Amino acid sequence: MHIAQEESFGPVMVISKFKNGDVDGVLRRANTTEYGLASGVFTKDISKALYISEKLEAGTVFINTYNKTDVAAPFGGFKQSGFGKDLGKLFSPSLILTVQINEKTT
Repeated sequence: MHIAQEESFGPVMVISKFKNGDVDGVLRRANTTEYGLASGVFTKDISKALYISEKLEAGTVFINTYNKTDVAAPFGGFKQSGFGKDLGKLFSPSLILTVQINEKTT
């Protein structure tokens, strides 16, 4: 799917189906792109969300939300989306992981 391989800016969300339980297959597809600015995971299983967020090659991984950030948090991407983090003390993408988790408590 072409749109899933590009770094699109704007209100764009790619939603793709996967076989039940094939999380590693989803990770392989997600990480084959040249880019890695941000990604999002939507699930009721927080353990699965954390597992996926650790394996995704993206500068920011949103869980059960998207594009809600603190302007003071380090920001940056992987691969062709940049190296290091703006506003971060360390400039190595392998040393900084930004994770934001929003859980509804209703």
